This record gives sequence, structure tokens and C-alpha cells, in this order.
Amino acid sequence: MDTKVLSSGIRYSNLPQNYVRPESERPRLSEVSECEDVPIIDLGSSDRSQIVQQVGDACKFYGFFQVINHGVAHEAVKRMEEVAYEFFRLPVEEKMKLYSDDPSKTMRLSTSFNVKKETVHNWRDYLRLHCYPLDKYVQEWPSNPSSFK
Repeated sequence: MDTKVLSSGIRYSNLPQNYVRPESERPRLSEVSECEDVPIIDLGSSDRSQIVQQVGDACKFYGFFQVINHGVAHEAVKRMEEVAYEFFRLPVEEKMKLYSDDPSKTMRLSTSFNVKKETVHNWRDYLRLHCYPLDKYVQEWPSNPSSFK
């Protein structure tokens, strides 16, 4: 069976060809600079214009940042991670009910952004979920594991 996802439980002894990028498309690690000071943005600050400026600068100069004081409880984050782990440990047949190679779908399991057009895929599986407004999308979300919604 062609599972189309990496979280199928198959143990690969060789990297499948559709995951091997030509050398010309691979990152040149010798040209990557080290980043010792990841930008940390405090969302608890009362100065909204400063936060906006910090986010803009972090995106422009680093491409990423860390946030603190975001208001999401540690327990909520922990539970979300547990549910995601439960989902990706489901039998492949169950996960494949949500698989789609249609990049326009608002909820889908896939391994690449556009499987139909890409010749080389990324080494990952992901579950795409639209969340806002919640009442518009939550009915599309998986009901297995039962704790997902």
C-alpha cells in the first residue's frame, strides 16, 4: 500500500528518491550564519507599537522569533502536544482518512505543500487546520482521537 505519509510506521533503510533534493537546491551550510540571540518578544508589554516593531524587525532580520507572556497556559500547550502525539500515533489507515493532496483544503493531512506539483517532498507529515473563526472550521477537525476537538 502506498501510504503517502511518513508517519506510517515504515522503517526506511534508504531515503526514498522523492525526498532527495538535487545538490543545487540544498542549503549551503557553510553560508549560514549562527544566531546566538534569538529575538524574544514580550506580548505582555503594554506598548503595542513596540511589539509590532519587534515582530517586524525579527521577521525581516531573522525570519523567526520567540514569544513570552502570550497568555496561553502551560497546561493548554502541554495538552495540545499530547493530542498531536496521539493523532500521529494513530494507525495509518485512520490518518489516511484525512489525507489530501489538494492544497486548497482547509483541513488535511499531507507531507508537502503541493504533492501534485512538487518533485521532491519535505521529510515531514503535517495536519493543516484552519482555526479562525473557530465555529466555521471546528466541524472539519478530526474526531479521532476523541480528545482532539
